[in-house]
Amino acid sequence: MTQVEHAALPTLRRGHDIAVLHRPATVTVVLADTQPAIRHGVRSVLERVDGVSVVGEASTSSEVLAETMRCQPDVLVIDVDTVGAGNCLLVEQITRACPETGILVFSALDCDATVLAAIRAGARGYLLKNADPDQIVRGIQAVAAGEFLIGKTIAARFGTLMHPPADQPPYPFPQLTGKEREVLDRIAAGRSNVAIAREFALASKTISNRVSSIFAKLGVADRAQAIVLARDAGLGR
Repeated sequence: MTQVEHAALPTLRRGHDIAVLHRPATVTVVLADTQPAIRHGVRSVLERVDGVSVVGEASTSSEVLAETMRCQPDVLVIDVDTVGAGNCLLVEQITRACPETGILVFSALDCDATVLAAIRAGARGYLLKNADPDQIVRGIQAVAAGEFLIGKTIAARFGTLMHPPADQPPYPFPQLTGKEREVLDRIAAGRSNVAIAREFALASKTISNRVSSIFAKLGVADRAQAIVLARDAGLGR
């Protein structure tokens, strides 16, 4: 199981325990995940913990915003897939609308681009879904207390994420998720959706959905425009 690591910004400290100073007497939580089973599982864990109360749930981006604004919880636990394929625009919106709510991303996505986008958007923590119940509870308590929390596997590369080497140029399209970047690179190389799907052992429909998301995020109308834009940025070589 992944251990939790935490830091009081801006310094990342390692250890097994999470500081929870100045935590409210009862930590209120809203759970946001597209999968009811995940929400039910986390709720079941939290219902056995004194001082933590689940006050709302949401499964879509519109529900997340409405429920967070209605409940004004201490912590919003959200899967970035609920936000919409890993882009963190909603995280940023909630951070502005509900600045007192700490956002803890709870996701299966261990993708550098997604982790970095979530943190930059205002999330106070990022915990992978292989965390055990104790880690989830400690994570919620830490975020409620104003701490910054990330999982151990992410912490191992956190410094590089926040401060990439000087000779490593930033990725030209930071709005894309890691999986979308992989697809765009193949598109730039002239590969078809069928060929990309075969390479990643995915359904053609899955790749088509990613391609549509890429086009929308890049603001291009078709594959030809995407190829030109990507190749100009050095992709597909």
